[in-house]
Amino acid sequence: MIPQRWLIVSSAMCSAGLLWSVALIGALLAGVRLVPTPVAVAVAAVLTVPGVIAGVIGNRWYYRTTRPRARWSLTSWVPPHVPHWASMLAGVFFFGFWLAVVVAFAGLDGNAEMRDGQYVLTDNGRTTVVTQADYDRQRDLEQQISLGVVGALAVGGVFMTGAVLTHHAAPQPTETQSAGQALA
Repeated sequence: MIPQRWLIVSSAMCSAGLLWSVALIGALLAGVRLVPTPVAVAVAAVLTVPGVIAGVIGNRWYYRTTRPRARWSLTSWVPPHVPHWASMLAGVFFFGFWLAVVVAFAGLDGNAEMRDGQYVLTDNGRTTVVTQADYDRQRDLEQQISLGVVGALAVGGVFMTGAVLTHHAAPQPTETQSAGQALA
């Protein structure tokens, strides 16, 4: 069993990783890169990964005896005690990060590199010399993709740790509230 204190710290860190990713993606969309990509992604990952791990382990521990009733029904994947507004809010944030990743992928023109003092984009063996502005735009899109993926993980981590943290106060599910089917 995961200690309550560790879950609280993990959830807070994961929340900070989510906010960090949102702030940096927002700044990138506004045309400002606040920190270099390695720093931005490393900080987001350090803040997010412990919460995701704690959430997965905690959810596996508490909900291991039931499986969803319907594969594509959101309410069957959400623990019975979690309010629907919380699951919907998590879905909105997840969709936002997904959209940020898709938009960034759509804007990529190739792999941005610096060769012999020139900014180049390589795509399928073709190399094109570009301006520094185009090079910076490509780097910003790459950072947006990385932060979008880590941010989506952070949404899951916050949701899962929150579900485990509020589990103790929840009423025990009845047979009609859970599938009651043991996992193999």
